[in-house]
Amino acid sequence: MKIWCCLCFTQEDEPEEEDSEAVPIMKEGNIENEGNAERVTGNVEEAEGNVPRLGLASIDPGRDGNGHLRMFEGMVQAMRGGAQWDESVCVGALATLRAAIRSPRQSEGESSSASAADDGDHDSHHKRAKVHSFSHDVHCAMVISSGAGNASSSADRDYRINQGSNVPYKSETFFQNFTPNNGGEESPFDSGSGKDDEGDKSGTSKTEDLEVRMDLTDDLLHMVFSFLDHINLCRAAIVCRQWRAASAHEDFWRCLNFENRNISLEQFEDICWRYPNATELNISGTPAIHLLVMKAISSLRNLEVLILGKGQLGDLFFHSLAECQMLKSLIVNDATLGNGIQEIPINHERLRHLQLTKCRVMRISIRCPQLETLSLKRTNMAQAVLNSPLLHDLDMGSCHKLSDAAIRSAATSCPQLESLDMSNCSCVSDETLREIALTCANLHVLNASYCPNISLEFLSFTVVRASPQLRWLQYLIVTCWRFWSLTIAACLPLCPWISPRLQNIRLVHCRKFADLNLRCIMLSSIMVSNCPVLHRINITSNSLQKLALQKQESLTTLALQCQSLQEVDLTDCESLTNSICDVFSDGGGCPMLKMLVLENCESLTAVRFCSTSLVSLSLVGCRAITSLELTCPYLEQVSLDGCDHLERAAFCPVGLRSLNLGICPKLNELSIEAPNMVLLELKGCGVLSEASINCPLLTSLDASFCSQLRDDCLSATAASCLLIESLILMSCPSVGSDGLYSLRWLPNLTLLDLSYTFLMNLKPVFESCMKLKVLKLQACKYLSDSSLEPLYKERALPALQELDLSYGTLCQSAIEELLSFCTHLTHVSLNGCVNMHDLNWASSGGRPSELSSISAPSGMFLPQSAHEPIEQPNRLLQNLNCVGCPNIRKDVDVSCFNLCFLNLSNCCSLEVLKLDCPKLTSLFLQSCNIDEAAVEAAISKCSMLETLDVRFCPKICPVSMGRLRLAYPSLKRIFSSLSQS
Repeated sequence: MKIWCCLCFTQEDEPEEEDSEAVPIMKEGNIENEGNAERVTGNVEEAEGNVPRLGLASIDPGRDGNGHLRMFEGMVQAMRGGAQWDESVCVGALATLRAAIRSPRQSEGESSSASAADDGDHDSHHKRAKVHSFSHDVHCAMVISSGAGNASSSADRDYRINQGSNVPYKSETFFQNFTPNNGGEESPFDSGSGKDDEGDKSGTSKTEDLEVRMDLTDDLLHMVFSFLDHINLCRAAIVCRQWRAASAHEDFWRCLNFENRNISLEQFEDICWRYPNATELNISGTPAIHLLVMKAISSLRNLEVLILGKGQLGDLFFHSLAECQMLKSLIVNDATLGNGIQEIPINHERLRHLQLTKCRVMRISIRCPQLETLSLKRTNMAQAVLNSPLLHDLDMGSCHKLSDAAIRSAATSCPQLESLDMSNCSCVSDETLREIALTCANLHVLNASYCPNISLEFLSFTVVRASPQLRWLQYLIVTCWRFWSLTIAACLPLCPWISPRLQNIRLVHCRKFADLNLRCIMLSSIMVSNCPVLHRINITSNSLQKLALQKQESLTTLALQCQSLQEVDLTDCESLTNSICDVFSDGGGCPMLKMLVLENCESLTAVRFCSTSLVSLSLVGCRAITSLELTCPYLEQVSLDGCDHLERAAFCPVGLRSLNLGICPKLNELSIEAPNMVLLELKGCGVLSEASINCPLLTSLDASFCSQLRDDCLSATAASCLLIESLILMSCPSVGSDGLYSLRWLPNLTLLDLSYTFLMNLKPVFESCMKLKVLKLQACKYLSDSSLEPLYKERALPALQELDLSYGTLCQSAIEELLSFCTHLTHVSLNGCVNMHDLNWASSGGRPSELSSISAPSGMFLPQSAHEPIEQPNRLLQNLNCVGCPNIRKDVDVSCFNLCFLNLSNCCSLEVLKLDCPKLTSLFLQSCNIDEAAVEAAISKCSMLETLDVRFCPKICPVSMGRLRLAYPSLKRIFSSLSQS
């Protein structure tokens, strides 16, 4: 008996034209190997130049106990021909093993012992894998599965394994047949030959240096191999004899999977003989499937799972099926059953699961007393006779040729039936449904989708009134285009004859379905989809927790009595009216409701909710809403995106922590009472004139562009929101001095933005905001040159750190005086200041910062009367922005010890830059008229510079920026244009 050394096969994907020219499988012959008692089965037709479609190295161990250890002997016989064992083979196998261990898989034989039958030579070499490294080439004849079936010479099959190549395989199929080039010599790799112990005396030292020893016991190796799949087991088998024996253990080969493999009957017979205890077999898609399965029935007596398909199974298979006594599961997919028009019998005493899907058969008879689940889905048959009293799950979906009587007979013959799927069975009638309801008292799941001959009125009558035995029904799935209305009353105290345990209902594609009335106390899930004329729904349930009725365009009336309902989604229900608010308010029948989605319900105009349970509300896309009133003390989230016609809003009270109403441009009346709110955004509410905000924990208020917001609203808000820290009043022209004086009620105010306002006097700010740190006055063009004098003459706002005067009209002298004496400022922005023309801040004497003597008006940072240098204390300025100052002169000299960020972009006249800023990390000079030499001189004293931006500078060549990077190692980022302007 020959033993096949590898169990992996390839599937040919070539067209039929090429298959017709493929050479048949090569015959086998025996080649004696001198000096070795084993016989190696090789390919004797190499001279003919044919490449076989499938080749396997085989061994004839005489079917004795030694055959268990010699399963993969043929893979190493090539090493006995005088050639040395190449390192790449072992290293590749070891690498594969390690990779497989990193991604372990479940193995059935993990707990079994790895002891194999011993052949009498089980010495220390059997417990140690040896890896040798030699420079000699090893020539091995490879027999692989031919991809095209074309002929080739024997020289083409001679494969060279060298240092750079691993064990070859195709499409993850490891399939090799090693044959010796020189049968007269043995490989020193064979531990039985003794050469591992004796060796060549002249090369002993070299061999010992290159040898790697690993002590692995059989039990440990068995545990490691339990993580490998079949392909990696075959790869590991070529490492050494111990690994070969361990990888052939039957614990790893109980599940034989040959799906879509081109395996011959002879090969399959040898495998069945080698592993008679296999419990699972998959031969779906193999050639000659009928012959293979008959061989499996006669050889594999412990088979429990059998998977077949993509072929023809003759009558003999079904008559012999009972011989496979341990079989529990049979799966047949896309196959032709039988040889003619006679009935196909399936009789088995222990079969529990039977699946016949997409099969072609005329009539079928099933007699399996232990059968529990049966699937005949998409099977083309006209008659099905069932005799399985324990069957509880039956799937006859899409059996279009089954008659109404056949379906009725099959279903009613199974009294223990719990789940029935007869979807897409066009012949099912109301009478069949009635018989099923009367017979199958334990039915839990009923799928009658796409059964056009069932009337929903009859379904309602059958399920509710005509079948008192049907008290365990839990799932009802209905899909039809003929249904007009559905009423399922399941109130047990009032109607003791109905179905109180109905839990799930699914209504899909009921195109004429207009009215739904459900009274099911145990109903926990309902799905309604694509019912375009459904306009009224009435649901009563104590268990329903989630309701989704999306895209019900005609739905106008909804009545719910659901004590446990928590989530409702009514997205795109365009016909819902304002009356829906009463359903979800207190007293409306949903006391536990937490989340409500009414997105794109464009018929809603006035929304009013009063709920003590609602937590989340979404009104996104409800464009017609003009009035919103929420009395939901536990409401934490509300979404109003797209409600661009909202005019009046009241949130009294709500549990919101943040609210954004800036997306409601027509809002003119606002009332908020939110004890937990900390963030409120009104940005863009341009017509908001009346606002009552009572949020004691509010810390941030953004009222940008609220052009109608008056002083009285600001004063009332400041009096009720004492914890405000950030107040943005940008573009609020109606705010005046009275409103700013009310800011004294805000002791924690640190950020104030009054940009783009018409303020002429900042005295209210200086007197009311003593802790202010950030003051933004962008484009305040009505401020006089003396409006900022309290900052540097009276030391107002002592905590001020950031000042933004961008796009203002302050004169040069006012800016100079401000920056000369306000040394505590850390961030200053002077972007777009047209009156700023000098930036000459020179250094002196090595002090951290010192002011130069500059005459007015060109002097910088000195009063106009100063004519001598005055030493200044160390400045704290870190960030200076002078972007787009068109009148600034071409010479700029800045010296500041703490300056980290300097932006002089778009200063078109800038040509010469002098910097003495040891802490400067970022310098921006975009669109400046400066050249490369000036830039290099400017940054020479900036030892910490990391970012340099010189984009759009016409005098700077991008190629030369590489020199700067080499000269200044601290530079990490240099931005320059791709080409010169």
